[in-house]
Amino acid sequence: MHLMNAAETRSILHIDMDAFFAAVEQNDRPELRGQPVLVGGAADKRGVVSTASYEARRFGCRSAMPMARAVQLCPQAIVVQPRMERYVQISRELLALFEQSTPAIEPLSIDEAFLDVTGSIRLLGPSVQIAQQLKQDICQATGLTASVGIAPNKFLAKLASDLDKPSGLTVVAPNNIRGFLDPLPIARLWGAGAKTQSRLNSLGIRTFADLRQLSAGCLEAEFGQTGRKFFDLARGIDDRPVVSDRQAKSISQETTFVQDVADCQHLRAVLLQQTEQVSSRLRHQGFKARTVNLKIRTQDFHTITRRSTLDGPSDSTTDFWAAAASLFERWWSTRPPTGRIRLIGIGVSQFSGAEGCQMRLFGEAEADNARRLDETFDQIQDRFGRSAIARGLLGDEETD
Repeated sequence: MHLMNAAETRSILHIDMDAFFAAVEQNDRPELRGQPVLVGGAADKRGVVSTASYEARRFGCRSAMPMARAVQLCPQAIVVQPRMERYVQISRELLALFEQSTPAIEPLSIDEAFLDVTGSIRLLGPSVQIAQQLKQDICQATGLTASVGIAPNKFLAKLASDLDKPSGLTVVAPNNIRGFLDPLPIARLWGAGAKTQSRLNSLGIRTFADLRQLSAGCLEAEFGQTGRKFFDLARGIDDRPVVSDRQAKSISQETTFVQDVADCQHLRAVLLQQTEQVSSRLRHQGFKARTVNLKIRTQDFHTITRRSTLDGPSDSTTDFWAAAASLFERWWSTRPPTGRIRLIGIGVSQFSGAEGCQMRLFGEAEADNARRLDETFDQIQDRFGRSAIARGLLGDEETD
Protein backbone atom coordinates (compact mmCIF):
# COMPACT_ATOMS: atom_id res chain seq x y z
CA MET A 1 0.00 0.00 0.00
CA HIS A 2 2.90 2.33 0.65
CA LEU A 3 4.01 2.00 -2.98
CA MET A 4 0.54 2.84 -4.23
CA ASN A 5 0.32 5.96 -2.07
CA ALA A 6 3.71 7.12 -3.37
CA ALA A 7 2.65 6.49 -6.95
CA GLU A 8 -0.56 8.46 -6.52
CA THR A 9 1.44 11.65 -5.96
CA ARG A 10 2.90 11.41 -9.44
CA SER A 11 1.50 12.30 -12.83
CA ILE A 12 3.23 10.35 -15.60
CA LEU A 13 2.69 10.73 -19.35
CA HIS A 14 3.62 8.07 -21.87
CA ILE A 15 3.78 9.58 -25.35
CA ASP A 16 3.81 7.16 -28.28
CA MET A 17 3.90 8.34 -31.88
CA ASP A 18 1.36 6.67 -34.17
CA ALA A 19 2.83 4.36 -36.87
CA PHE A 20 5.87 6.63 -36.72
CA PHE A 21 7.98 5.70 -39.76
CA ALA A 22 4.95 5.29 -42.03
CA ALA A 23 3.37 8.49 -40.71
CA VAL A 24 6.54 10.47 -41.45
CA GLU A 25 6.57 9.15 -45.03
CA GLN A 26 2.89 9.97 -45.52
CA ASN A 27 3.38 13.45 -44.11
CA ASP A 28 6.41 14.18 -46.29
CA ARG A 29 4.81 12.74 -49.43
CA PRO A 30 1.17 13.85 -49.80
CA GLU A 31 0.54 11.22 -52.50
CA LEU A 32 0.99 8.52 -49.83
CA ARG A 33 -1.68 9.90 -47.50
CA GLY A 34 -4.63 7.56 -47.13
CA GLN A 35 -2.67 4.79 -48.87
CA PRO A 36 -1.44 1.51 -47.32
CA VAL A 37 2.28 2.13 -46.73
CA LEU A 38 4.89 -0.41 -45.66
CA VAL A 39 8.26 0.94 -44.52
CA GLY A 40 11.03 -1.62 -44.79
CA GLY A 41 13.19 -3.68 -47.11
CA ALA A 42 12.22 -4.90 -50.56
CA ALA A 43 10.02 -7.99 -50.75
CA ASP A 44 12.29 -9.68 -53.30
CA LYS A 45 15.36 -9.26 -51.04
CA ARG A 46 14.03 -10.88 -47.87
CA GLY A 47 13.06 -7.47 -46.49
CA VAL A 48 11.13 -7.03 -43.26
CA VAL A 49 8.40 -4.52 -42.37
CA SER A 50 9.67 -1.84 -39.98
CA THR A 51 6.32 -0.03 -39.77
CA ALA A 52 2.92 -0.51 -41.39
CA SER A 53 0.55 2.42 -41.80
CA TYR A 54 -2.90 2.06 -40.29
CA GLU A 55 -4.32 1.59 -43.78
CA ALA A 56 -2.01 -1.42 -44.25
CA ARG A 57 -2.74 -2.81 -40.79
CA ARG A 58 -6.36 -3.35 -41.77
CA PHE A 59 -5.08 -6.10 -44.08
CA GLY A 60 -3.13 -7.81 -41.28
CA CYS A 61 0.25 -6.21 -42.03
CA ARG A 62 2.44 -5.49 -39.00
CA SER A 63 5.97 -4.71 -37.87
CA ALA A 64 8.64 -7.44 -38.14
CA MET A 65 6.58 -9.34 -40.72
CA PRO A 66 8.46 -10.50 -43.83
CA MET A 67 7.78 -7.91 -46.52
CA ALA A 68 6.89 -10.64 -49.00
CA ARG A 69 4.11 -11.82 -46.68
CA ALA A 70 2.85 -8.26 -46.08
CA VAL A 71 2.65 -7.61 -49.83
CA GLN A 72 0.70 -10.85 -50.25
CA LEU A 73 -1.80 -9.65 -47.64
CA CYS A 74 -2.00 -6.17 -49.18
CA PRO A 75 -0.94 -6.24 -52.85
CA GLN A 76 -1.78 -2.56 -53.31
CA ALA A 77 0.61 -1.51 -50.53
CA ILE A 78 3.33 1.00 -51.35
CA VAL A 79 6.73 -0.18 -50.08
CA VAL A 80 9.05 2.63 -48.94
CA GLN A 81 12.70 2.30 -47.95
CA PRO A 82 13.42 3.63 -44.43
CA ARG A 83 15.05 7.05 -44.06
CA MET A 84 16.60 6.73 -40.61
CA GLU A 85 18.23 10.16 -40.68
CA ARG A 86 14.78 11.74 -41.19
CA TYR A 87 13.22 9.78 -38.35
CA VAL A 88 16.04 10.74 -35.98
CA GLN A 89 15.53 14.41 -36.92
CA ILE A 90 11.83 14.24 -36.08
CA SER A 91 12.68 12.46 -32.82
CA ARG A 92 14.91 15.37 -31.85
CA GLU A 93 12.13 17.83 -32.62
CA LEU A 94 9.83 15.82 -30.36
CA LEU A 95 12.37 15.85 -27.53
CA ALA A 96 12.63 19.64 -27.80
CA LEU A 97 8.84 19.89 -27.46
CA PHE A 98 8.83 17.58 -24.44
CA GLU A 99 11.46 19.74 -22.75
CA GLN A 100 9.03 22.68 -22.82
CA SER A 101 6.80 20.75 -20.41
CA THR A 102 9.28 19.06 -18.05
CA PRO A 103 12.96 18.21 -17.68
CA ALA A 104 11.97 14.75 -16.39
CA ILE A 105 11.99 12.90 -19.74
CA GLU A 106 12.92 9.26 -20.23
CA PRO A 107 13.13 8.34 -23.92
CA LEU A 108 12.30 4.69 -24.56
CA SER A 109 12.92 4.60 -28.29
CA ILE A 110 12.99 6.89 -31.29
CA ASP A 111 9.21 7.45 -31.09
CA GLU A 112 8.15 7.15 -27.44
CA ALA A 113 9.03 8.56 -24.04
CA PHE A 114 7.88 8.88 -20.44
CA LEU A 115 7.40 12.37 -19.00
CA ASP A 116 6.94 13.09 -15.29
CA VAL A 117 4.88 16.29 -15.25
CA THR A 118 4.15 16.25 -11.51
CA GLY A 119 6.29 19.33 -10.94
CA SER A 120 4.86 21.15 -13.96
CA ILE A 121 1.19 21.10 -12.96
CA ARG A 122 1.34 24.24 -10.82
CA LEU A 123 2.81 26.23 -13.74
CA LEU A 124 1.18 24.60 -16.78
CA GLY A 125 -2.12 23.31 -15.45
CA PRO A 126 -3.56 19.80 -14.97
CA SER A 127 -1.80 16.85 -16.60
CA VAL A 128 -4.63 16.42 -19.11
CA GLN A 129 -4.15 20.03 -20.23
CA ILE A 130 -0.39 19.45 -20.55
CA ALA A 131 -1.00 16.34 -22.65
CA GLN A 132 -3.52 18.08 -24.89
CA GLN A 133 -1.11 20.97 -25.47
CA LEU A 134 1.71 18.55 -26.29
CA LYS A 135 -0.44 16.68 -28.81
CA GLN A 136 -1.36 20.00 -30.44
CA ASP A 137 2.28 21.18 -30.48
CA ILE A 138 3.45 17.88 -31.98
CA CYS A 139 0.88 18.10 -34.75
CA GLN A 140 1.70 21.72 -35.55
CA ALA A 141 5.47 21.18 -35.51
CA THR A 142 5.68 17.84 -37.31
CA GLY A 143 2.29 17.15 -38.89
CA LEU A 144 2.14 13.86 -36.94
CA THR A 145 -0.18 12.47 -34.30
CA ALA A 146 0.69 10.97 -30.94
CA SER A 147 -1.22 8.85 -28.46
CA VAL A 148 -0.82 9.71 -24.78
CA GLY A 149 -1.50 7.79 -21.60
CA ILE A 150 -1.74 9.63 -18.26
CA ALA A 151 -1.45 7.68 -15.01
CA PRO A 152 0.12 7.63 -11.55
CA ASN A 153 2.97 5.39 -12.77
CA LYS A 154 4.87 4.24 -15.83
CA PHE A 155 3.24 0.83 -16.23
CA LEU A 156 -0.28 2.24 -16.25
CA ALA A 157 0.66 5.18 -18.48
CA LYS A 158 2.18 2.89 -21.10
CA LEU A 159 -0.88 0.64 -21.04
CA ALA A 160 -3.16 3.65 -21.39
CA SER A 161 -1.36 5.14 -24.41
CA ASP A 162 -1.98 1.96 -26.41
CA LEU A 163 -5.74 1.70 -25.80
CA ASP A 164 -7.06 4.43 -28.11
CA LYS A 165 -4.73 4.64 -31.10
CA PRO A 166 -4.29 6.63 -33.22
CA SER A 167 -4.25 10.11 -31.66
CA GLY A 168 -5.75 8.91 -28.38
CA LEU A 169 -5.61 10.36 -24.89
CA THR A 170 -6.44 7.96 -22.06
CA VAL A 171 -6.40 8.88 -18.38
CA VAL A 172 -6.06 6.39 -15.53
CA ALA A 173 -7.29 8.13 -12.39
CA PRO A 174 -5.66 7.03 -9.10
CA ASN A 175 -9.09 6.06 -7.73
CA ASN A 176 -9.96 3.93 -10.76
CA ILE A 177 -6.88 1.74 -11.22
CA ARG A 178 -8.78 -1.46 -10.52
CA GLY A 179 -11.62 -0.50 -12.86
CA PHE A 180 -9.10 0.28 -15.59
CA LEU A 181 -7.05 -2.90 -15.23
CA ASP A 182 -9.57 -5.62 -14.45
CA PRO A 183 -11.14 -6.02 -17.93
CA LEU A 184 -7.81 -6.00 -19.78
CA PRO A 185 -6.59 -9.30 -21.30
CA ILE A 186 -3.54 -10.84 -19.70
CA ALA A 187 -1.70 -10.40 -22.99
CA ARG A 188 -1.17 -6.77 -21.93
CA LEU A 189 0.74 -7.79 -18.80
CA TRP A 190 4.28 -6.42 -18.96
CA GLY A 191 6.82 -9.23 -19.19
CA ALA A 192 4.31 -11.92 -20.14
CA GLY A 193 5.25 -13.44 -23.49
CA ALA A 194 3.46 -16.22 -25.33
CA LYS A 195 4.78 -19.01 -23.10
CA THR A 196 3.98 -17.14 -19.89
CA GLN A 197 0.52 -16.31 -21.17
CA SER A 198 -0.04 -19.98 -21.91
CA ARG A 199 0.99 -20.90 -18.37
CA LEU A 200 -1.30 -18.22 -16.95
CA ASN A 201 -4.16 -19.47 -19.14
CA SER A 202 -3.62 -22.99 -17.77
CA LEU A 203 -4.20 -21.51 -14.32
CA GLY A 204 -7.47 -19.98 -15.50
CA ILE A 205 -5.97 -16.50 -15.81
CA ARG A 206 -7.22 -14.56 -18.82
CA THR A 207 -7.73 -11.04 -17.46
CA PHE A 208 -6.11 -8.79 -14.88
CA ALA A 209 -9.13 -9.42 -12.67
CA ASP A 210 -8.34 -13.15 -12.76
CA LEU A 211 -4.69 -12.53 -11.98
CA ARG A 212 -5.55 -10.40 -8.98
CA GLN A 213 -7.25 -13.39 -7.38
CA LEU A 214 -3.93 -15.24 -7.01
CA SER A 215 -1.77 -14.64 -3.96
CA ALA A 216 1.81 -13.44 -4.13
CA GLY A 217 2.95 -16.83 -2.81
CA CYS A 218 1.12 -18.71 -5.54
CA LEU A 219 2.57 -16.53 -8.28
CA GLU A 220 6.08 -16.72 -6.84
CA ALA A 221 5.84 -20.50 -6.65
CA GLU A 222 4.83 -20.62 -10.32
CA PHE A 223 7.03 -17.88 -11.79
CA GLY A 224 9.74 -17.12 -9.22
CA GLN A 225 10.66 -13.47 -8.68
CA THR A 226 8.71 -12.50 -11.78
CA GLY A 227 5.60 -13.77 -10.02
CA ARG A 228 5.95 -11.02 -7.41
CA LYS A 229 6.14 -8.44 -10.21
CA PHE A 230 2.96 -9.88 -11.72
CA PHE A 231 1.28 -9.62 -8.31
CA ASP A 232 2.15 -5.91 -8.07
CA LEU A 233 1.29 -5.08 -11.68
CA ALA A 234 -2.13 -6.72 -11.35
CA ARG A 235 -2.80 -4.09 -8.67
CA GLY A 236 -1.30 -1.23 -10.65
CA ILE A 237 1.75 -0.96 -8.42
CA ASP A 238 4.90 0.35 -10.09
CA ASP A 239 7.27 2.66 -8.22
CA ARG A 240 9.89 3.08 -10.97
CA PRO A 241 10.81 6.75 -11.38
CA VAL A 242 11.14 8.55 -14.69
CA VAL A 243 14.91 8.74 -15.17
CA SER A 244 16.22 11.42 -17.51
CA ASP A 245 19.44 11.00 -19.47
CA ARG A 246 21.22 13.45 -17.17
CA GLN A 247 20.26 11.42 -14.10
CA ALA A 248 20.96 8.06 -15.66
CA LYS A 249 24.19 6.13 -15.27
CA SER A 250 23.61 4.72 -18.73
CA ILE A 251 21.69 5.60 -21.89
CA SER A 252 20.08 2.82 -23.86
CA GLN A 253 17.50 1.97 -26.52
CA GLU A 254 15.61 -1.32 -26.82
CA THR A 255 13.15 -2.66 -29.36
CA THR A 256 10.74 -5.50 -28.58
CA PHE A 257 9.39 -7.01 -31.79
CA VAL A 258 5.72 -7.82 -32.25
CA GLN A 259 6.88 -11.05 -33.88
CA ASP A 260 10.23 -12.72 -33.22
CA VAL A 261 12.83 -11.86 -35.88
CA ALA A 262 15.45 -14.12 -37.49
CA ASP A 263 16.61 -11.79 -40.28
CA CYS A 264 20.20 -10.66 -39.64
CA GLN A 265 20.01 -7.56 -41.83
CA HIS A 266 16.81 -6.36 -40.19
CA LEU A 267 18.37 -6.79 -36.75
CA ARG A 268 21.49 -4.90 -37.84
CA ALA A 269 19.36 -2.06 -39.21
CA VAL A 270 17.44 -1.78 -35.94
CA LEU A 271 20.68 -1.89 -33.96
CA LEU A 272 22.17 0.85 -36.13
CA GLN A 273 19.10 3.03 -35.61
CA GLN A 274 19.39 2.52 -31.85
CA THR A 275 23.12 3.35 -31.90
CA GLU A 276 22.48 6.62 -33.72
CA GLN A 277 19.75 7.55 -31.26
CA VAL A 278 21.82 6.69 -28.18
CA SER A 279 24.90 8.59 -29.41
CA SER A 280 22.75 11.61 -30.29
CA ARG A 281 21.23 11.65 -26.80
CA LEU A 282 24.70 11.34 -25.27
CA ARG A 283 26.02 14.31 -27.26
CA HIS A 284 22.89 16.30 -26.43
CA GLN A 285 23.68 15.90 -22.72
CA GLY A 286 27.36 16.75 -23.14
CA PHE A 287 28.61 13.35 -21.99
CA LYS A 288 31.03 10.76 -23.31
CA ALA A 289 30.92 7.04 -22.55
CA ARG A 290 33.48 4.27 -22.52
CA THR A 291 31.39 1.10 -22.38
CA VAL A 292 29.03 -0.25 -25.04
CA ASN A 293 26.45 -2.85 -23.99
CA LEU A 294 24.48 -5.15 -26.28
CA LYS A 295 21.29 -6.83 -25.08
CA ILE A 296 19.48 -9.62 -26.90
CA ARG A 297 16.43 -11.58 -25.76
CA THR A 298 15.64 -14.76 -27.65
CA GLN A 299 12.28 -16.30 -28.46
CA ASP A 300 12.46 -18.45 -25.31
CA PHE A 301 13.03 -15.31 -23.18
CA HIS A 302 16.70 -16.07 -22.57
CA THR A 303 18.57 -12.76 -22.20
CA ILE A 304 22.11 -12.39 -23.51
CA THR A 305 24.30 -9.39 -22.68
CA ARG A 306 27.66 -8.52 -24.19
CA ARG A 307 29.97 -5.64 -23.31
CA SER A 308 32.83 -3.84 -25.03
CA THR A 309 35.11 -1.21 -23.50
CA LEU A 310 36.48 1.47 -25.81
CA ASP A 311 40.07 2.69 -25.66
CA GLY A 312 38.83 5.98 -24.28
CA PRO A 313 35.60 7.92 -23.63
CA SER A 314 33.68 8.77 -26.80
CA ASP A 315 30.45 10.26 -28.07
CA SER A 316 31.03 9.13 -31.64
CA THR A 317 28.36 7.19 -33.51
CA THR A 318 31.14 5.56 -35.52
CA ASP A 319 32.91 4.27 -32.39
CA PHE A 320 29.74 2.95 -30.81
CA TRP A 321 28.55 1.31 -34.03
CA ALA A 322 31.91 -0.42 -34.56
CA ALA A 323 31.69 -1.90 -31.06
CA ALA A 324 27.99 -2.78 -31.27
CA ALA A 325 28.30 -4.38 -34.71
CA SER A 326 31.28 -6.44 -33.57
CA LEU A 327 29.44 -7.68 -30.48
CA PHE A 328 26.40 -8.55 -32.56
CA GLU A 329 28.35 -10.34 -35.29
CA ARG A 330 30.26 -12.47 -32.77
CA TRP A 331 27.02 -13.49 -31.08
CA TRP A 332 25.19 -14.08 -34.36
CA SER A 333 27.92 -16.42 -35.63
CA THR A 334 27.45 -18.73 -32.63
CA ARG A 335 23.68 -18.61 -32.22
CA PRO A 336 21.49 -21.70 -32.92
CA PRO A 337 20.52 -21.74 -36.65
CA THR A 338 16.82 -21.65 -35.81
CA GLY A 339 17.15 -18.95 -33.17
CA ARG A 340 14.78 -15.97 -33.36
CA ILE A 341 15.04 -12.66 -31.54
CA ARG A 342 12.33 -11.08 -29.40
CA LEU A 343 14.28 -7.99 -28.26
CA ILE A 344 17.47 -6.19 -29.20
CA GLY A 345 19.00 -3.15 -27.57
CA ILE A 346 22.16 -1.08 -27.24
CA GLY A 347 23.39 1.02 -24.35
CA VAL A 348 26.39 3.09 -23.32
CA SER A 349 27.73 3.64 -19.80
CA GLN A 350 30.78 4.70 -17.77
CA PHE A 351 30.16 8.39 -18.40
CA SER A 352 32.54 11.30 -18.26
CA GLY A 353 32.26 14.95 -19.22
CA ALA A 354 32.72 15.87 -22.87
CA GLU A 355 35.67 18.10 -22.01
CA GLY A 356 38.97 17.03 -20.58
CA CYS A 357 38.93 13.46 -21.88
CA GLN A 358 42.24 11.80 -22.60
CA MET A 359 43.17 11.89 -26.28
CA ARG A 360 43.75 8.63 -28.11
CA LEU A 361 47.29 7.56 -28.94
CA PHE A 362 46.32 6.24 -32.35
CA GLY A 363 43.74 7.08 -35.00
CA GLU A 364 43.36 10.76 -34.09
CA ALA A 365 42.80 11.77 -37.71
CA GLU A 366 39.99 9.24 -38.06
CA ALA A 367 38.54 10.31 -34.71
CA ASP A 368 38.61 13.98 -35.74
CA ASN A 369 36.82 13.16 -38.98
CA ALA A 370 34.15 11.20 -37.13
CA ARG A 371 33.75 14.00 -34.59
CA ARG A 372 33.30 16.62 -37.32
CA LEU A 373 30.79 14.36 -39.06
CA ASP A 374 28.76 14.01 -35.85
CA GLU A 375 28.86 17.75 -35.18
CA THR A 376 27.82 18.61 -38.74
CA PHE A 377 25.10 15.99 -38.72
CA ASP A 378 23.71 17.26 -35.39
CA GLN A 379 23.84 20.93 -36.43
CA ILE A 380 22.09 20.40 -39.74
CA GLN A 381 19.39 18.20 -38.23
CA ASP A 382 18.84 20.61 -35.35
CA ARG A 383 18.41 23.52 -37.76
CA PHE A 384 16.26 22.08 -40.56
CA GLY A 385 12.92 20.28 -40.41
CA ARG A 386 14.19 17.85 -43.08
CA SER A 387 17.73 16.57 -43.02
CA ALA A 388 19.87 18.11 -45.74
CA ILE A 389 22.61 15.50 -45.29
CA ALA A 390 22.62 11.71 -45.02
CA ARG A 391 25.12 9.87 -42.89
CA GLY A 392 27.22 7.47 -44.93
CA LEU A 393 27.15 5.00 -42.09
CA LEU A 394 23.38 4.98 -42.13
CA GLY A 395 23.13 5.03 -45.88
CA ASP A 396 25.20 1.85 -46.20
CA GLU A 397 22.78 -0.16 -44.12
CA GLU A 398 19.50 -1.49 -45.48
CA THR A 399 16.77 -3.52 -43.91
CA ASP A 400 16.46 -5.83 -46.90
